[in-house]
Amino acid sequence: MTAAGSKVEPNQVRVVAADEAVAFVRERGGQVFVWPLTLDAPTGGADVFALEASTESPGVEHEFVRFSGEGLDVLIDAGEHGLPDELHLALKGWRTKRIRAYWNGNSFGRG
Repeated sequence: MTAAGSKVEPNQVRVVAADEAVAFVRERGGQVFVWPLTLDAPTGGADVFALEASTESPGVEHEFVRFSGEGLDVLIDAGEHGLPDELHLALKGWRTKRIRAYWNGNSFGRG
């Protein structure tokens, strides 16, 4: 997928999504929002971040970049981390299903 309105190679993100994750997002309007949560390192080392994902917007304080394709809109607020090369989407949960995102295959990254 490429950023909406952009054909520039550096603005590409490969989205890898399980079929059930795609169906889940489509059933809820076809948009998934992804943003990092920075976690302070308890030892004073490098901060790490975890990813949050939702089919509902987390609010106006985020600056999302939209990637569209295959009937989905993926909106990423990468913050200071820059865009990932790959964003993986999966459906998790037994009783309550939820969408999860993985940054270059990981559920966290280093800040």
